[in-house]
Amino acid sequence: MKLGIVGLPNVGKSTLFNSLTKAGAESANYPFCTIDPNVGVVPVPDKRLDKLTEMYHSAKTTPAVIEFVDIAGLVKGASKGEGLGNQFLSNIRETDAIVHVVRCFEDPNVIHVDGSVDPIRDIETINYELIFADIEVLDRRIAKGQRGAANNKELAKEVDLQKRIKEHLESGKLAISFETDDEDEIKWMKEYNLLTGKPVIYAANVSEDDLADDGAGNPYVQKVREYAKEFGSEVFAVCAQIEQEISELDDDEKQMFLEELGVSESGLDKLIKASYSLLGLISYLTSGPDETRAWTITKGTKAPQAAGKIHTDFERGFIKAEVVAYDDLMESGNMLAAKEKGLVRQEGKEYVVQDGDVILFKFNV
Repeated sequence: MKLGIVGLPNVGKSTLFNSLTKAGAESANYPFCTIDPNVGVVPVPDKRLDKLTEMYHSAKTTPAVIEFVDIAGLVKGASKGEGLGNQFLSNIRETDAIVHVVRCFEDPNVIHVDGSVDPIRDIETINYELIFADIEVLDRRIAKGQRGAANNKELAKEVDLQKRIKEHLESGKLAISFETDDEDEIKWMKEYNLLTGKPVIYAANVSEDDLADDGAGNPYVQKVREYAKEFGSEVFAVCAQIEQEISELDDDEKQMFLEELGVSESGLDKLIKASYSLLGLISYLTSGPDETRAWTITKGTKAPQAAGKIHTDFERGFIKAEVVAYDDLMESGNMLAAKEKGLVRQEGKEYVVQDGDVILFKFNV
């Protein structure tokens, strides 16, 4: 999973990126301090892996990972080359979703690029830049496609789609709200990789005081939640400054620190939960003496395609899957006891893999 982090300058974007990835992107109280796209790879915390590693005495534990791409703070006119944002918009075209960091705290010591705190205005500023960048992409495609559209029905149909999406964007709407039931059009839209067609998670950056109730008492956060509802986006409250402090602690200290704050999970945990929910992702697990590992798949994936995540040969030569639910395995104490209780199932090609399934694939190539 790859997530692109965007936001205006000085909203806490790089501070949050630093704490999530511990990658040390430069963070300063002035615009454009991030002048290269920063990329950080973060393991997805999953306590189930630790238990399985212990049970199987695995030599190696491999969690699922998320790749974060942090780009320079966008400003008005970024799509036309203002600031430094334009060079980096292409870096987030390949991401699965966008994490939009929005400032929801007052602090006279931290300059706001527009002089005041207004999260909806800030969101719309970024959205317009992404819209303009998408229109540019469509203009190029339309110009190229029109040349051959007169003699090619399929190309003419695609150019018509591009013009309709462009019109939709020009009216200030995002590509994600463009509706079509046509299978060809759905396929083409995916190929365009439009920035405004990506799902969005809003990270509402709040002060420490607003963390305990997840920003419920913060009117700025409420506005962001109302706005996000319209697009089916996820929202979570985070304090970038606190996240930075947490990132420097070990696991036990981290837990104590969170408890003192009256918070049950870190910003990274919230973000991972929101990402998996938004993108419809789950993890299945494999475990043995060599390795215990989490594999990320889309909800609804059938057993052979899930096996293909490990190796294409597993999918090609799929015979069956030996499956036990993680909770059943833990309650039983080991695989043999789970088998004796009849909790281990043999599943075929039509089986839809569930979150937390511990699987052994049988295949023959």
